[in-house]
Amino acid sequence: MNQEFLNTILIKVENAKRKNRDAAAKTILKTPTLFPYLVSTTFQVDTKLSVRAAWILEWICTHNGLDLLLPHLEEFTKNIHKVHFDGSVRTCAKICKHIATAYTSKNSHKIKNVLTNDQIERIIETGFDWLITNQKIAVKAYTMNTLYLFGLQKDWIHPELEHIIRNDVIHQSKGCEARGRKILKLIQNFNQKKL
Repeated sequence: MNQEFLNTILIKVENAKRKNRDAAAKTILKTPTLFPYLVSTTFQVDTKLSVRAAWILEWICTHNGLDLLLPHLEEFTKNIHKVHFDGSVRTCAKICKHIATAYTSKNSHKIKNVLTNDQIERIIETGFDWLITNQKIAVKAYTMNTLYLFGLQKDWIHPELEHIIRNDVIHQSKGCEARGRKILKLIQNFNQKKL
């Protein structure tokens, strides 16, 4: 199975409806050799198929876990800053949230042995870029969660995140304000526990 076969699957995904994403994901999960092509297609950022690939990549990571993505974390983290279509940015932001959640979880997860500090730094850098640029509410919400979680282990993140939320994010929309206040409360609670 190859790129052409993946393209035929992606072309059939007319929109982001659940049934379309689920059908494509099931086909790819039955043929895991297609997964590397799915990741690389996600980052062919000037094609519309990249958005569809991102939808399916996020669907698989959300509903089947991150295990298939683990061998591709280097490619994923090196390229997330390149995505620019709204649908692709949103899905990559959600995958980053899944990565941060698994990595900072108290439960064991394979990602803790695979994710490198350089990869974490790239996720953090891209996240801060998404927060300070003109992105949709969902992107900012996922990104605030991701940065909060990585900030549990990296002391410098929370002060920067708090500054951006207070001075920019909470003034953008009601949705951003609500999520921003939630993250500020989490940071405050975390800081109190450290005392």
